[in-house]
Amino acid sequence: MALHALGCREVAKHRIFTWMHVSVLPGHVLIAFARCDDTTFGILQRRLHVLWWLRLGTALDDRPWYTPTTSFDTYPFPYGLTPAATASKQVQPTTKGALIPAGLAPGAVANATAVADAAKRLYDLREPWLNLPEWTEWTPDIVPLGRTISLYAQRATARPETKDEAAKRTLTKLYNDLPPWLQSAHQQLDKAVAEAYGWTDYTPAMTAIEVRTRLLKLNLSRVGVPA
Repeated sequence: MALHALGCREVAKHRIFTWMHVSVLPGHVLIAFARCDDTTFGILQRRLHVLWWLRLGTALDDRPWYTPTTSFDTYPFPYGLTPAATASKQVQPTTKGALIPAGLAPGAVANATAVADAAKRLYDLREPWLNLPEWTEWTPDIVPLGRTISLYAQRATARPETKDEAAKRTLTKLYNDLPPWLQSAHQQLDKAVAEAYGWTDYTPAMTAIEVRTRLLKLNLSRVGVPA
């Protein structure tokens, strides 16, 4: 995962974060985050951050627009897991193979691990649905002049006999349908992120207003403004 960074589309129906190879050059509609740990991925991918973004982001017609200056820069990460606390970019593995930021304060390690493990599980469930192994061939990308191997990620190409069906498997379609296994994985990740905030009373039924109110109070407390 060290050769990857987090990415998301600037304008999209669903706020979906995913890993992209560092050889990808983001255009004006693709936002890249210089992070390679599953903890940050899990925090950004979940309901709490999505609700914050929907309130503070902008929109293009009827499509929500992810604006980093208002959606990311203002978002109050859990204590000990803020971008400043994980600025070293170094990572270490959990027992389940997820990656957490290295050098965290002792009290933040357990929360980082729980979020990372849940986030990795979500990603590991999602990816095979997108590129069904029996439908997909992985081939090397181009090899630059003067080199013997490619610097780029392998390409996923649908087998000829499954090309039409494979084309229907997109993240947008997956989240439009939201199958039970995906919903369950997101709920588990939601729970881990909420617990990182100390919200032991969190349930999927917690209203958007309550979530945003709590996040706003945390935001204001960090900038020294009375809530």
